[in-house]
Amino acid sequence: MNIKSKASSLSGHIQVPGSKSHTIRALLLAALAEGTSYVRNPLPSEDCLNTSKAIPLMGAKVDLGDTDKKIGGCWTVQGAGKNIHLPENVVDVGDSGSLLYFLSSIAATFEGWSIFTGDELIRRRPVHHVVDALNQLGAECHVSQPGKTVCPLLIKGPIKPGTVTTAGEVSSQYISGMMMAALRLNGTLNIELTNPKETPYLTMTQKWLESVGAKVEISDDFKHIKVHGPVQIKAFDRTVPSDWEGVAFPLIAALFSDSEITIDGIDGSGTQGDEEIVNVLKSVGADIQWDKESEKITVRGGKKASDGIGRLSTENCPDGELHVPISGYPDAICAVAVAAAFTEGTTYIEDAAVCRRKETDRIKVMTQFLRELGAEVEEGDDFMIIRGHSPVMADGSLNPQFSLHSGEIESFGDHRIAMSFACMGLGLPAGESIVVKDAECCAVSFPGFFESMNGINAGFEKLL
Repeated sequence: MNIKSKASSLSGHIQVPGSKSHTIRALLLAALAEGTSYVRNPLPSEDCLNTSKAIPLMGAKVDLGDTDKKIGGCWTVQGAGKNIHLPENVVDVGDSGSLLYFLSSIAATFEGWSIFTGDELIRRRPVHHVVDALNQLGAECHVSQPGKTVCPLLIKGPIKPGTVTTAGEVSSQYISGMMMAALRLNGTLNIELTNPKETPYLTMTQKWLESVGAKVEISDDFKHIKVHGPVQIKAFDRTVPSDWEGVAFPLIAALFSDSEITIDGIDGSGTQGDEEIVNVLKSVGADIQWDKESEKITVRGGKKASDGIGRLSTENCPDGELHVPISGYPDAICAVAVAAAFTEGTTYIEDAAVCRRKETDRIKVMTQFLRELGAEVEEGDDFMIIRGHSPVMADGSLNPQFSLHSGEIESFGDHRIAMSFACMGLGLPAGESIVVKDAECCAVSFPGFFESMNGINAGFEKLL
């Protein structure tokens, strides 16, 4: 499916689905629990549905009812508890890095072999760090293809309590996986990290584990993590908070045009690092009001902004530059990069190496297509520099230096690439448009994204 995006003014209310990160953690812990758990407001995305298909391979039972494609539903999980076992078949994670990295560590706690694979994109993502970490804990772990560092991944357990030293900058996901696996170990798992990144996700895992009775210790610098096992989890009833990674897209879209929208059901728990995008955007003048009590964010852009102009600029940032260290919330890089293209001044997106190891090399892809659409972008191993221009001058008149224009982009099956450029099209001059190819990939994290956005007048068109 291809989507055409052009200038539009947004208005009304939009509800963002539940958090993918929370949903997958909830499903896996519910599978380990004794009794029946209720996961409310789950994200009915491909990654989460793949998780719901994987955990029955280990003895749990999942009932999605009629809410497998609806926002705001309730999924029921009958946990395997003490009867949980080695996956009885190959685990196909689809395109879910979270499921791959989480469940592979849990599977390593069982005696015997388990096999993990996925779609074409997941078979490009590295697993050598998983192999090394699990082998340190006593597993026999290999990739199936000689000379490669990707799935299919073969694991023979069981791992044992002890100490593992691993590179914290590669990904937080397999570290969270080991933390969850520690619940099944008869002793303490010590994780020593060098150069920890994506640390808000480690805090999210810590809070989930503590909520089911585990004792977790994390040092202030995140270099030392301890999880004490074993823990027998009891069934729970939890509501999944809204997904900040999804909130980012209507948030930025409203800033590019004469728009006023309210995003409902905003998570104010502080467990999702992506909420930092609010502070990033407000630092360049975005008109954003977050009412944490009512769980709503109101965003006004262009002539609907409080100053009647809605110009984004780095002029009030230190030294007139915006610096965004993105390692704590790397999934926001696509939204931040697009916002920077509409911001007068220079934006540095830094500490971003992990963004090259997602569904795509997001630094490379964002740089390529932003340039093709008229933006001035520079990339390095772990950074992007965007020299952007607002569509308007400080007095509200048109900015002659604004040069973003029509084009066609290839999503490469990356949901965040697709959503970011679809939103970008809403801020182009009249008569200009962006076509996003293979846009159905948005269902990975935001099912019904285009329909939801059209509900606030985005005007996205499906092309044959």
